[in-house]
Amino acid sequence: MDWLERAASLRQWSRDEVRAPHKPLLLLYALARFQADTEGELRYSAVEADLKQLLAEYGPTRKTTPAYPFHHLVSDGVWEVHTERGAGSPGTGVRELRASGAAGRLAPDLRAALRQEPSLLGRMARVLLDLHFPPSLHQDLCGAVGLELELAETDALAPPERRQRDRRMRELVLTAYEYQCAFCGYDGMIDTAPVGLEAAHVRLWAFDGPDDVDNGLCLCSLHHKLFDKGVLGIGDGHRILVSQRFVGRSPAARDHVTALAGRPLIGPQPGIRPIRAAHRSWHTSQVFRGSPRPNAV
Repeated sequence: MDWLERAASLRQWSRDEVRAPHKPLLLLYALARFQADTEGELRYSAVEADLKQLLAEYGPTRKTTPAYPFHHLVSDGVWEVHTERGAGSPGTGVRELRASGAAGRLAPDLRAALRQEPSLLGRMARVLLDLHFPPSLHQDLCGAVGLELELAETDALAPPERRQRDRRMRELVLTAYEYQCAFCGYDGMIDTAPVGLEAAHVRLWAFDGPDDVDNGLCLCSLHHKLFDKGVLGIGDGHRILVSQRFVGRSPAARDHVTALAGRPLIGPQPGIRPIRAAHRSWHTSQVFRGSPRPNAV
């Protein structure tokens, strides 16, 4: 059975070229959860809030509900649903899905295929991302569903004892910094969803950085990239460092980068622990490049 073809051929609602990535989002979410726990299932009442948030950020602008893909994905042969009464979905009614204890997971044959060929998970995820979402959103979307794509594209599933990312970190960090970039104050939203705002690890996750608020920063996409590249850092007194090795001659580069030198971080809100000194020191010694510029006037 060609699972990549099935992933590429999900039947989706379509009218007047309206985007409807409901099924791809649910399947990506299910693949991520399988990566973390190959025996787990997704009880609708437990994952409804997560799926609603995914649809709000990456789905269509029209009002919608995760109940539709939860029920209809079964018809594509990659998903199964059962209730407390037995196999089968009760339909697309939210109340029925909640009341019946409806739970879904990847279809048995697909689960078996993923166990036999672990790299299949990454290839399926890549098909879904490439067909339904622009490349600029792939990293954010993987983070939102909790998918370790680079690991998934190798030949190993995560063993139970392997460290897993905490999917709650993003929301906790963005809330702590009141949905604004700690460097520049950018606070863009579209409808009720933040756009261009990300949770950055100070001590990088790949280097044992914890998924804790005191190891996180809410940053806009630009400053997150520059922070991870070592252009920006955090010095004593939680003031922004800008590398002398950064070169940017345009007014935009000066306004958005070099002018930050010496500015205090924005946030976190009172009552939230600031960045731990050990994490700041690690970033300065291991990621920040060169010496810091003098404070901007």
